[in-house]
Amino acid sequence: MIRHHDFAHAGLTLRSTLHIPEGPPKTRHPTVVFVHGFTSNRIELPNFVAMSRLLAAEGIASVRFDLSGHGESDGDFFDVTITGEIAETRAVLGAVRTLDFVDPGRVGLVGMSMGGVVAGITAAEEPRIAALCLWSPAAVAPFEIGSGYLKGRELAPEIAEKGYVDADGHRMSAALVEDIAGLDVYGRSGAYTGPVRILHGDKDVVAPLEYARRYLDHYGPNAELEIVEGADHAWGSVPHRTALHGSTLSFFRRHLR
Repeated sequence: MIRHHDFAHAGLTLRSTLHIPEGPPKTRHPTVVFVHGFTSNRIELPNFVAMSRLLAAEGIASVRFDLSGHGESDGDFFDVTITGEIAETRAVLGAVRTLDFVDPGRVGLVGMSMGGVVAGITAAEEPRIAALCLWSPAAVAPFEIGSGYLKGRELAPEIAEKGYVDADGHRMSAALVEDIAGLDVYGRSGAYTGPVRILHGDKDVVAPLEYARRYLDHYGPNAELEIVEGADHAWGSVPHRTALHGSTLSFFRRHLR
């Protein structure tokens, strides 16, 4: 079953899609919550929808939600901060555990790109995350933006002129720039002791592979990095996306079922 659901946080409605496996009424399923990337939404480029369907076929429910200022959720992108996105993800997780089809002790997280950064920090700071899977985590962001640049463009002059940075048609505020630049990605993520699988392509030019490798310096033996040869940031071919989804499915099959 697929149905829509609204979550509430800080006066905003966060809209979501629930995928519930077939089964007897009142069955409580292991559940995966998806966190999309920067300027994206709950469909996401590597196809959260297809991944949710694969999970449902294995008896694993899922929740795909739009962060505020993205997709169908309330809010304006200009007001987005990563600190706010972490708070929203934690609020959604708390609400997900109360849904009648969810086993609250078997909740996992998937995060894509900047959503991977958010998911990694959330897993360390929100109790009882059973398993964590990061897709192309954009841990490079604080280092790149902290240097004053985004995709080769200098940020300060654009903010001084316009009051924002034009990020692929979205108004990126000075507050968001400052928030990302000050983010301790590895330090805040490393406290998570549950199972972690990081999936990253070796042709990712948006979030270079070296930044994914650094996670392993902060996690313990609970984490593994799976490098997919030839894959780009968006997993933009059928074989690469199939590999991404298959590895994610086997990971949650192992740790949530």
